[in-house]
Amino acid sequence: MLANHVLFLDGEALVIDKPAGLPVDRPRDGSISLENHMDGLTFGFKRWPHPVHRLDRDTSGCLLLSRNPKAHARLQQAFEQGLVQKRYLAVLEGVPEGESGLIDLPLLKVSTAETGWRMQGDPAGKASRTGWRVLAVKDGRAFVEFTPETGRTHQIRVHAAEALGAPVVGDPIYGSGGGETLLHAAALTIPRAGKEPIIAEAPLPERFLKAGFGG
Repeated sequence: MLANHVLFLDGEALVIDKPAGLPVDRPRDGSISLENHMDGLTFGFKRWPHPVHRLDRDTSGCLLLSRNPKAHARLQQAFEQGLVQKRYLAVLEGVPEGESGLIDLPLLKVSTAETGWRMQGDPAGKASRTGWRVLAVKDGRAFVEFTPETGRTHQIRVHAAEALGAPVVGDPIYGSGGGETLLHAAALTIPRAGKEPIIAEAPLPERFLKAGFGG
């Protein structure tokens, strides 16, 4: 029950700690997605909440949902204007050079009949910027904090793999796959005119602790 995963709740918005493995959008095969849990996330409202942004299926953590159409428009605008502060945590296959920096690598969507679609760094792509900082290193892997300034599809995953040369552990597209993806949306802050900001923090999942980080 996702009702037990609520990090923030008021009349306008809801933030849940989305479990890894749960897609936000309904898969083509009709398997379980966030939509199947909406009845349990109404909290007295008749209307279902609506996702304002997306997290990849295998990424866990802070997911913002609106509770009415007017709030949805305002919250979506905050994302579009770059006003939302996001903090991600990841374990990488390898250790980046340096301790911190800002990745400025435009991203372009490409697709082939053989492998389907993916994102890649390309000067012709959309502007994509991600701040990063190494928090710990262990056994040839780095525990890294990412603070994206833009919100492109697969942004952190591609920036880690291409710009840092160290893909996210478990990433099936940009890394070697094989196991759980160690990427987590740890915190989210959304300013609101005339109201307190939405602030949510999602605890580090067990799979990170099993990998030896965050304990």
